[in-house]
Amino acid sequence: MQELQELASQLEQGKSQKVAAITQQLLGAGVSPQLILNEGLIAGMAVVGEKMRNGDIYLPEVLQSAGAMQAALRLLRPHLAREGAQSRGKVLMGTVRGDMHDIGKNLVGIMLQGAGFEIIDLGLNVPPEKFVEAIKAHQPAIVALSAMLTTTMLNMKSTIDSVRAAGLSSNVKVIIGGAPVNQSFADQIGADGYARDAVLAVDKVKHLLGISL
Repeated sequence: MQELQELASQLEQGKSQKVAAITQQLLGAGVSPQLILNEGLIAGMAVVGEKMRNGDIYLPEVLQSAGAMQAALRLLRPHLAREGAQSRGKVLMGTVRGDMHDIGKNLVGIMLQGAGFEIIDLGLNVPPEKFVEAIKAHQPAIVALSAMLTTTMLNMKSTIDSVRAAGLSSNVKVIIGGAPVNQSFADQIGADGYARDAVLAVDKVKHLLGISL
């Protein structure tokens, strides 16, 4: 459908108003919200992710596309809920205790939403016990931990240790990300995965859940 291709194209360009207008137009024409999500928004964000991975675009452009995605999702969510649309899985995320940085986390959340995942964002400065409570309440498939400081990255380990102590580690996969962390650190603290940016975070979540890239 040409309109869905145009939606994806405008999303790639970060045109929030145009993306919202096309989304509203498609809904008014009776197009399935799930089709709009899959063939328009997710398709567009997949191209954005590929361009970022290849170095063709950078963070400012990705943030523009992410903002356009959010504009469309605000319109789609009520329709998706009524249609009973199925997400690809729940991802619980938060910045660990002591850390007040959230730009990277927020971008990861938006990119995961764009890939069809349901996001539960606990926000900033999240203690291990709050992650444990949220895992019990929401039963996510993935827990994503963020830290931007060398002084707070160690709280990723205490969070993973708390999840393990609560007997929940067999129920969820934990991935980590942030400027000071790397794969070696992920291995040391027992994380299931590491991603250095938002695009790779989507790939890692899909890999851990056995979803085709």
